[in-house]
Amino acid sequence: TPALETKLNCSDMAEFWWKSTLYPSDLFVEACGAIVFDTSTHPNKVCLLYHAKCDEWVLPKGRRNCNETRQAAAKREVREESGYGIALRPLRLVTRAPSELEPGDVVDVPRVYDGLVEPFMLDVRDLGKEKGVKLVWWFIATLDGTVGEGEQQFKAAFMRPDRALERLTFQKDRDVLKRAVELMEQHSENSV
Repeated sequence: TPALETKLNCSDMAEFWWKSTLYPSDLFVEACGAIVFDTSTHPNKVCLLYHAKCDEWVLPKGRRNCNETRQAAAKREVREESGYGIALRPLRLVTRAPSELEPGDVVDVPRVYDGLVEPFMLDVRDLGKEKGVKLVWWFIATLDGTVGEGEQQFKAAFMRPDRALERLTFQKDRDVLKRAVELMEQHSENSV
């Protein structure tokens, strides 16, 4: 039938529209983290973790558990690693995800939404043929006032973003932090 033939042609052409790689569940892992801002200071300070055994400065993040939302994983991982409780920060974000108010067939284009508590960055890490990929979803957060014990291998430290950028061991962490700082600055400008 013509409809089936058109469908087949579209499916055949889709192979040329983008590269696609399928990963079974044993070849991917999700992690979630947050750039944590202490907004009680001026300028705001950000939380880094020092891993003494590796002599590395990193951002708080870790694996998402089964049946755990990404938001809950980010909050739990920051609390476990740093000892600090956080609140995920609603932001003005440009995203291709439609709002819940739009029809399912809305055009797939970037649009701006206020008050989103969504990841602002995704890091896709190729772990090699045997391990697959690691997806790291990044959120922006602020301290919620609760403090406890963090994991022993990490020492949490708050510092100005410019100093944190100098300290971070990995370039991708610096890139994530730079974008988070930009979004927080935009949020401050929009709040004035």
